[in-house]
Amino acid sequence: MAFDKLKEYCGVVAVHNHPEASTLAYLGLHQLQHRGQESAGIASSNGEGLRVHRSMGLVADIFTEEVLEKIRGSIAIGHNRYSTTGDSALLNAQPIMVDCNKGMIALAHNGNLVNAWDIRNRLEAAGSIFQTTSDTEVIVHLIAQSKEHTLPEAVCDALRRLEGAFSLVIMTRDRVFAVRDPRGFRPLCMGRIRNGGGADRDTMVFASETCAFDIIGAEYEREVKPGEMVVVGPEGTSSRFFAAAMKQSHCIFEHVYFSRPDSVIFGRSVGVSREALGRQLAKESPVAADLVVPVPDSGVTAALGYASESGLPFRFGLIRNHYVGRTFIEPEQRVRDFGVKLKLNPVRSLLAGQRVILIDDSIVRGTTSRKIVRMVRDAGAKEVHLRISCPPTISPCYYGVDTPEKSQLIAANKSVEQIREYIGADSLAYLSIKGMRDACGEAETPTFCTSCYTGIYPTEFVPVDQIHPMAVVDKKP
Repeated sequence: MAFDKLKEYCGVVAVHNHPEASTLAYLGLHQLQHRGQESAGIASSNGEGLRVHRSMGLVADIFTEEVLEKIRGSIAIGHNRYSTTGDSALLNAQPIMVDCNKGMIALAHNGNLVNAWDIRNRLEAAGSIFQTTSDTEVIVHLIAQSKEHTLPEAVCDALRRLEGAFSLVIMTRDRVFAVRDPRGFRPLCMGRIRNGGGADRDTMVFASETCAFDIIGAEYEREVKPGEMVVVGPEGTSSRFFAAAMKQSHCIFEHVYFSRPDSVIFGRSVGVSREALGRQLAKESPVAADLVVPVPDSGVTAALGYASESGLPFRFGLIRNHYVGRTFIEPEQRVRDFGVKLKLNPVRSLLAGQRVILIDDSIVRGTTSRKIVRMVRDAGAKEVHLRISCPPTISPCYYGVDTPEKSQLIAANKSVEQIREYIGADSLAYLSIKGMRDACGEAETPTFCTSCYTGIYPTEFVPVDQIHPMAVVDKKP
């Protein structure tokens, strides 16, 4: 059962100069599993050639000791996938690996290219043959067809033709490239494992979130800057800008929901932002109640902030089962709200007779919220007040987030009062856009992309499903 949540596109990781680079990449991907649960892959180099292993499923199930031994190397990149464009199939799993006129390269991508299908149409008309339906393959073709003679120049040439969100890790036999788009939509962090003997002997690592560094003992150094390409090779680490940084469009939903609270994203602790979101929500939308209950797990940190600001007790009134697989056997006699009950169970002794404030990070279609409110009422709650730690989601995202069509977004089609009535809460309130921006540490100059809340997009684009018949945005149940 999939909760009614927006889904991140993927997570990427890269390791350079470590005898167990593949294993470190595996551990990093395990920490980034929340960013994509559909497929995973690791490409590695032993100094002579590249190898790759990709499969559908979860990281821990895919990469056994036997598999990791087969792809052992001192350089590795990895990828978790949750598709937003392209089919949900192994052929679209990453990293993509090719042997072209620039040599053998592997590439992993987090984001979404809004002009990918226009480029693909032109490349196919010129004779290019594509093996996948993913927008990422466009990048490989552009690199291979670049007239630049060196790989760094060819990569920069290809990147300047892209529009949209891309945080990339690229690997050759002896180098790693880490790249971020000029608007900085998606995060990409840089870290170091100090091996002793000078900086040229250190292990350099890159990942979508800093939580991937903690498990492998890497120190977070900085973010890859928007428009920057960092190259790590035998000669050390160098940096260049393939394009000037543009007006920043950091995805604010990374702080609201996507990233783990123990990560530092866009230079700020996600946990600090989430607690501030809850505090601001309590200031904007107080209500007389007895206790604050989070919708786990993503609502926990904001609920702590709300409880602290309001002075109300925080209680785990809903318990989440973390061991629900992708499939389950439902009784022949259908149980109401069975899917939600598999993942959440109310603590009746805490909820009975209480006025409850439920804290969640978002409402997408409203179906899950409706079931959770009903579950809390059935557990004996006297009142149920729902508070959401972000504004209403009214528009699809085209920058690497799996978003339903506008017709399926409840806030795009109903007023707050109509939504409240649909989900059955006694009251409903969202955080304001200004409150969200302030809580996430934004100063006077806007640096966040909030297009899913405003319908105002930072790039010129046409929805991908109107450009290419193969570019169907996945709609997860």
